Amino acid sequence: MKPPVDAPADLGLMAAFLDMIASERGAARLTLEAYRRDISEYIGWLKTRGSNLKTADTAQLRDFLSSLQQKGVKPATAARKLSALRQLHKFLFAEGIRSEDPALVLEGPRRGMTLPKTLSVAEVARLFQVLREGEGDAARSNGEQLRQARMCALMELLYATGLRVSELIALPKSAARSQSPLINIRGKGGRERLVPMSDAARKAISHYQQLLEAASGPAFASPWLFPADSDSGHLTRQAFARDLKLLAAMAGISAARVSPHVLRHAFASHLLQNGADLRVVQELLGHADISTTQIYTHVLDERMKAMVRDLHPMSDDQNG
Repeated sequence: MKPPVDAPADLGLMAAFLDMIASERGAARLTLEAYRRDISEYIGWLKTRGSNLKTADTAQLRDFLSSLQQKGVKPATAARKLSALRQLHKFLFAEGIRSEDPALVLEGPRRGMTLPKTLSVAEVARLFQVLREGEGDAARSNGEQLRQARMCALMELLYATGLRVSELIALPKSAARSQSPLINIRGKGGRERLVPMSDAARKAISHYQQLLEAASGPAFASPWLFPADSDSGHLTRQAFARDLKLLAAMAGISAARVSPHVLRHAFASHLLQNGADLRVVQELLGHADISTTQIYTHVLDERMKAMVRDLHPMSDDQNG
């Protein structure tokens, strides 16, 4: 006999789960909306099978995942849905609503490794070289000098810290005034982290602010480090991305290969290439889960191969 289907009860359990990840984990609004959609789809599917969140078993979870594959859902999307269901069932088990966790033994859909787009150290150096050409040229207008100084400050900050573009453009003016070598960043889900700011970034920001204050006058009182005439009051991500692509073209690099997020990837990849620990990079990037940072493990693999090649006493290079 099929168990009774109690859709309102399922919706109540989903609401309790979403409340938990919002309050205890600081899940962002978009994350909550995605979880709500995925879990609602699962609840609806269970209902057609005469089941519910309290009675669903591992076989039904597997059947649900198979139904996604049959509908042509991409592996990455299916993996995201499975992640939501795993967390939901773990919550139901932890709260004593279920006596077992049917998602515990499930394996996720196989996904091909998608390597992050990045730039070489030489390419990043070329961007900075082109950016600084004509610096201090008195023949340039005040507006041109200010735009160049702002771009220098943005680039130095981004490559030195690996900030998300949303974090970078919304930095408060106070971030540059602190004498601490660290700046406090409020990232996704309201999570805060400390990231170091290089001397080069501080100098670039100081120069930019001097030009900005000279151009704006003493009454200028924007709370943002990068103020602009926009709805938010600060530079938009679209404007920064456009300027970055123009810089890439001037440096002889395909504009399609360069974006703020690509520079964030370059920050992480270059740190790992030079010996940084993956956990440290996780903290600097503001990743809540180490699995997100593991997209860079190909860098670690190459570094380990090089270490064995260069340091192992029986390697071909050592005995050539």
